[in-house]
Amino acid sequence: MKLFNKTNVLWLIPGVGVKRWSLLIVAAAVVTAIGVSLALHMAPMYWMIGLARAIKGSIWLQIIGFAMVAVGVAVFIYSCRRIIASLSDLQDSRTAKSISIPEAVALRSRLNRGPKIVVVGGGSGLSSLLKGLKEITYNLTAVVTVGDDGGSSGKIREEMGILPPGDMRNCITALADDEAMITRLFQYRFANGGLSGHSFGNLFITALTGITGNIYNAVQESSKILKIRGQVLPATLDDMKLTAQMSDGTVIEGESHITEYGGKIARLSTNPKVCHPLPEVLDAISKADLIVIGPGSLYTSIIPNLLVKDISAAISLSQARKIYVCNIVTQPGETDGYSVGDHVKAILDHAGQENLFDTVMVSSGLPEKLPPGYAQEGRFPVRTDEDRVRQMGLKVIKRRMIEFNSEGHVRHSPRRLAYSIYHWFKRGGQA
Repeated sequence: MKLFNKTNVLWLIPGVGVKRWSLLIVAAAVVTAIGVSLALHMAPMYWMIGLARAIKGSIWLQIIGFAMVAVGVAVFIYSCRRIIASLSDLQDSRTAKSISIPEAVALRSRLNRGPKIVVVGGGSGLSSLLKGLKEITYNLTAVVTVGDDGGSSGKIREEMGILPPGDMRNCITALADDEAMITRLFQYRFANGGLSGHSFGNLFITALTGITGNIYNAVQESSKILKIRGQVLPATLDDMKLTAQMSDGTVIEGESHITEYGGKIARLSTNPKVCHPLPEVLDAISKADLIVIGPGSLYTSIIPNLLVKDISAAISLSQARKIYVCNIVTQPGETDGYSVGDHVKAILDHAGQENLFDTVMVSSGLPEKLPPGYAQEGRFPVRTDEDRVRQMGLKVIKRRMIEFNSEGHVRHSPRRLAYSIYHWFKRGGQA
């Protein structure tokens, strides 16, 4: 057997979490052996004999010996537990990704050293991006809106009086190692009885909320149970609801009613007017290397997070690289007829902050004609008005990031989008 084969060399990678505890076990064994020698008046080595002669009184030798035995045994047990935990974690990753343990060692070490990335948004756009980013780093924080009041989340919010779990559920499943199975489980919707229309994931988080006291604690416990890579944080724990003033003067309350109304949104606000951010969100933003805003529904996923003023202010002050990822197509009842510049202007106007981002990433490679169903639903490609965006002092970069799913719908490819952002980040924010 070769000493320096691929398998053995992989164990030497920094950050694996095995070498340090193995060395500590050896050190603990040595300390324990010395302690036994002192305690039992065994001096097999010359320096031990000298030490025994230097310390007068056998009682002190025994006290020191027993103390060293206690410390050695305690360190030995602790180190063994840490190695077992590290190997267990590696085994989970290996099973989920169908790779060998040495490969899991190298993968986990690389991802643990990845950049600290904060993603702000909600809906399918956020969860899609997270699926791609978890292949780049485990240092991920998803900041999720809590303004949802429709579907299963809306029912739970109304009946149970807790913040909507839907977007957080989607992010948790996106960051899980065994993504496919967890997604199937958490997205499973009951078809009959009193639970009809509810997803298992929403009910799971709701139950944990009742046990732990609030949805933040529930999400943290869910993340531990599912061993997700990263963290999911609600933007606020306040009972935030959305209110939209439409261009015709009508005031619409509730996220689900805003898109149903079908008019043009003039201004979005929250009730209560001032929402307090989760401290952990501000901490993550302050430590971030990269902050990504979007993609996602403009008025119901992205802007609600930025209406929590302390969050938008923290992003503005952050020294991280910051980028906004624009949507591919318009959203009926929300961004009808919007260009890239319209998206950017809406974000900046509502956040009321400068320096939220300096680069806008847009998708290229869209076919000239989307499937017929898009036009029937009022969905059209977002027009890229580069000159207007540049006049705002922002850079525009185009990347081919789209894919068509099994139903023929155009989406951001999780992998293409994540690596497009990462390569931009590694180049120092240059196009």
